This record gives sequence, structure tokens and C-alpha cells, in this order.
Amino acid sequence: MREICINHIDAFTTKRFAGNPAGVVLNAECLSTQEMQQITNELNLSETVFLLPPQTVENDFRVKYFTPKEEIDFCGHATVALTWLVATEMGLAQAKHGIVLETNIGNIPVTWDIKDGNINSVEMTQAAPKTKDISVDLDKLSRLLRIEKDAFDLNYPLKLANTGNWHLLIPLKNDILIDKADPDLAALDTFNKKYGVSTTHLYTFNTKQDCDLYTRDFAPSVGIAEDPVTGSANGALAGLLYYEKIISQNEPTRLIIGQGHKVERPGTLYVTITPNGTEPIIKVAGAAIVTIKGVLHL
Repeated sequence: MREICINHIDAFTTKRFAGNPAGVVLNAECLSTQEMQQITNELNLSETVFLLPPQTVENDFRVKYFTPKEEIDFCGHATVALTWLVATEMGLAQAKHGIVLETNIGNIPVTWDIKDGNINSVEMTQAAPKTKDISVDLDKLSRLLRIEKDAFDLNYPLKLANTGNWHLLIPLKNDILIDKADPDLAALDTFNKKYGVSTTHLYTFNTKQDCDLYTRDFAPSVGIAEDPVTGSANGALAGLLYYEKIISQNEPTRLIIGQGHKVERPGTLYVTITPNGTEPIIKVAGAAIVTIKGVLHL
């Protein structure tokens, strides 16, 4: 019998039972892909990340991400959770300023911020953002999301964006309307698969929460009804806002994004967008906290 140490970590929060929970499995080189999927199903969290030895000497680790349904190329909150654990419990914060992770979308650098001897947050540099147009009927979207057609805020872009996974980014007029959304998940699953997107991500600048942007994220096509706090989708959103000139293309912009309030798991992401030629550098930061540690018997 093999014993596998598992960790349950709440990401993008400093409080237990908030933010987005991720499963983290260190020393996963002894596991097959099938076992990783089975462990993810057993933990039954939106994503579980597995730490493996690197395939190239210039990187520190290789990682694989799974939802209860399938392997995915990238997951922001699981990256934050994993890096938090590596920096604290593996003690790397005393030896290094950060690490580089090999993923299916390329290398992801992650650093940590230390304050008064303790880690304050970790920050990942996401893949270069990409965007593309989508032609979609607003009447159909309103039926999918079960919101009124006049809830859409067409002063902002409704497009696809990607910093690792494709997301459909939909602007609504305020956070109240975002919280009223009650998607037809079966129909949204079909819709997302048709357009090759991982999630449907609602956003607004008009919020009473203590943040610049308020968002919600739905991902039935990868087995997640609603993702509480989404690092990859909010990174993609930042890239879209940059390309659409909603934020500055001349100097760095820092955004605070709030998510998870509707599902009573509020979390906070700190996103920095830095101009860099034709492609901005997107960095997403947040804190994390360990809530459960245990041993899985195989």
C-alpha cells in the first residue's frame, strides 16, 4: 500500500473557508495520470495540482492540473496554492526568491513577497495574453445566463481571451446583476464546448465591494459549476482590458479583483499589467492558507 500526502489549500484569501480551495499533492512522480485523475475525483475540488520533477534543468518543478472531469493546461488558483505550500512548508522561501514551473502552456515563473519574515503573497507571471472576437447573439446569452438582455454593458468588450485557457468574458452593468445570474449549466456546457472555451466569466467595474472589478466564473464544460476565485480567467480579463485600451498601455496598471462573494467564498486577486512591446506582462498575486492535511492510501 502506498501513502500519498494530500493538502487542501484555500487560495486568494487569508481566511479559512474563503477563496478558492485547491488540492495539492507533492512528490507526485509515483502517480500515473489515471491515479492523478482518481485522486482529483476523490478530493472533489474544482482543481487539484500535482508536483513533479522538472524535465529541463533550468526549471524547478513540473506541474499537472486536473478538474474532476479532465486534465487542463493551467489553473491560476492551484498555482498559488502549490507555490504557497512550496515556499512555506518546503522551506524554499529561505533559499530562493521564487521558482519556475513547467506547465502544458510553457514555463510559469512564481515569486513570493516576504514581510516581517512571513510570506505575504505569491505572484505568478501568466502566459502572454491572446484575444479574439466572438459572434454571439445577446438574446441567446441572456437565456443561457438567465439574466435580462439589458444587463449587458456594451461599453466594455465581450470577447474571448486567454492566458493559458480560453475564457468568454462578458461585461454586465453592475455586481447586483452579476449576482443575479443563474446559468442553465447544461446549455452553457454545450455552448462553451462549441466555442472551445473553458469558462464563462462575468465582470463589472461597477461594484460596491472593496475592489476595482467584480467577477463570477462558470465552467461546466470542465466539470465545475461555479469556480469561486479564478486566477486564469482574471488574468485573461486583464489582458483583454489592456488590448482594448480600457487600461493604460503606457504605464503599469494594478487592479484589485474580487470574486466568490455570491458562493460565500470571497477572495481577492492583485493583478499587475505592465506594457512590454506588443504583449503586456500579466502578473496575478494572492495569499493562501492551508486548511486540511492528510494521507491518502492507494
